Amino acid sequence: MKKLILLVMLCCPFNGFGKTKPVTVIITAGQSNTDGRVMNEYLPDYIQQNRYKYCQWCYGSTGQERIGEFELFWPRMVHSRRSDRWAYDAVTYYWLEQALQTDFYVVKWSLGGTAIDTASGTNRGRYWSAEPEWLKANHSTITGGNSLLLSFIENISSCIDNKLSKFPQGYEIKAFLWHQGESDRRKGKNYYKNMKALVAYVRNFLVEKTGNKKYKKLPVICGTVARSNKGYSSDVEAALYRLAEEDKNFYVIDMSKAELQKDRMHFTAESAEYLGIQMYNKLVDLNVAGKKAKKIGIKR
Repeated sequence: MKKLILLVMLCCPFNGFGKTKPVTVIITAGQSNTDGRVMNEYLPDYIQQNRYKYCQWCYGSTGQERIGEFELFWPRMVHSRRSDRWAYDAVTYYWLEQALQTDFYVVKWSLGGTAIDTASGTNRGRYWSAEPEWLKANHSTITGGNSLLLSFIENISSCIDNKLSKFPQGYEIKAFLWHQGESDRRKGKNYYKNMKALVAYVRNFLVEKTGNKKYKKLPVICGTVARSNKGYSSDVEAALYRLAEEDKNFYVIDMSKAELQKDRMHFTAESAEYLGIQMYNKLVDLNVAGKKAKKIGIKR
């Protein structure tokens, strides 16, 4: 009998006793509060002491456009003098790796001061628009164009081809993390249709790229803009909640009372940590962090 069990295990290494789960992948995008505007010296003590062991990321932004290659995560953003900055996602990844205790992968694209709506008049001149005609007339920032959405998609595609598709156990993109909206304040009434189109574009791309129809319902987790933010728009905030009402896989985290730095635009370390923990807790709800994962308490 013992020989029979051993034979079954050897013949079927990925079934029954030897079943291996697909590698977890998170995709993340947005503008400055996603890119990172808190200095690394203000990272939570638990991160500074323990650092990261399992989170592998591929980060892209204008000025750093190496795609399809992963490295061990340590927060940074593109800046000629002070690149050592972090955003809320650094906290999310930390707690996710504490729960998973195995390698997982992040594909991120972010750039400050950028809008979805091409009529918003941002000073960056680069947009997240999913408007079909605009996309046809433009190309990714990777290739010198103005489309951040195409850059994000091209990075995901390259990561799949170069790394993720090569895992024998497979991979699964579990969630899409997002924070953006300040630069769309002048066209806030368009934010609902613009954000809805962006989410649909990302989901449809993943279905077409992988052949997995499950990505039609990819969970999207986003935070609102603080109401004290000089880029706040009630229309942008309302659009996010409307999307959450209509789409059961779209989740909104209330950041309306978040504390900001003196620039009245970027999260303080405490607010960034709060959003990061809340995003992690939502991943726990969605069983992304594993069945035994527990939510992290938040002091406010």
